[in-house]
Amino acid sequence: MLIQTGGFTMQNRRDFLRLLGAGTIGAVALNTPLSALAGNNPVHITILHTNDFHSHIDPFGNDAPRNAGEGGMAKRAALIAKIRSESEHVLLFDAGDIFQGTPYFNYFKAKLDFELMTMMGYDAATIGNHEFDNGLEGINSQLKYAGFPFINSNYDFSDTILAGKTIPFKIFRRGGIKIGVYGLGIELKGLVDPKNFGNTRYNDPLQTALKMEKLLVDDHHADMVICLSHLGYEYKDNTISDKVLAAQTFHTDLIIGGHTHTFLKKPDMILNKSGKEVLVNQVGFGGLIVGKVDYYLERKS
Repeated sequence: MLIQTGGFTMQNRRDFLRLLGAGTIGAVALNTPLSALAGNNPVHITILHTNDFHSHIDPFGNDAPRNAGEGGMAKRAALIAKIRSESEHVLLFDAGDIFQGTPYFNYFKAKLDFELMTMMGYDAATIGNHEFDNGLEGINSQLKYAGFPFINSNYDFSDTILAGKTIPFKIFRRGGIKIGVYGLGIELKGLVDPKNFGNTRYNDPLQTALKMEKLLVDDHHADMVICLSHLGYEYKDNTISDKVLAAQTFHTDLIIGGHTHTFLKKPDMILNKSGKEVLVNQVGFGGLIVGKVDYYLERKS
């Protein structure tokens, strides 16, 4: 199991992403030691994340053409436990497509995946397009096994059996820092069989993001804003993606992505509409990599 890392420092809500140094895949050390900021009394926040797990409970088989013997829930759990033992303030997220991909899903649906993720202490996940593979009932029947919330801000489930089963955002508190999280899903029309999403209404993700980040900052006074996205990293046309979202928002600080199975060697930094840098990251598929981003947040005086 590999870790992809990056390290950043937060000075305040409006001007906080200064690159300390990015580790490489397989490394966890930062280029700038925490001791260098000790005089500022920083709070160390660790964000762990996965995406497009696709029910890979076991490692890839030894006969797999790629990634033989890699991945698997047991390795992920051990890695997450180790990081938690070393870091006080940790958040763990998933960016969707937990469903579909191995016989485990065919037999257990999402029950096993959700139970294992709950044991690992996931804080939240968002909804991917493959979560609709067994229809709305396929989602609804499995949510009871998830001991963590599903955050989605742009799917309107009010006229479906999922009404009230997801949340549009959540505020997490770590080390006295308020971290606001919202979630975005991809357009289902043309990607998912209409009978599988029924009366789900799709709202524009960019307009939703602008609304959510403003709500989190202005009304809930979030010090940091994270988007759990299943939009995809980038496209050749004008389709909304994580990179487009980063450039067109004002207050979102970190976009944790999924859908396109993109393996990034290090997180991207993209200037937003406020001229500030947004971190965009995605860690492939199949549970092969756990993303790890370390922030050092300086308390406001």
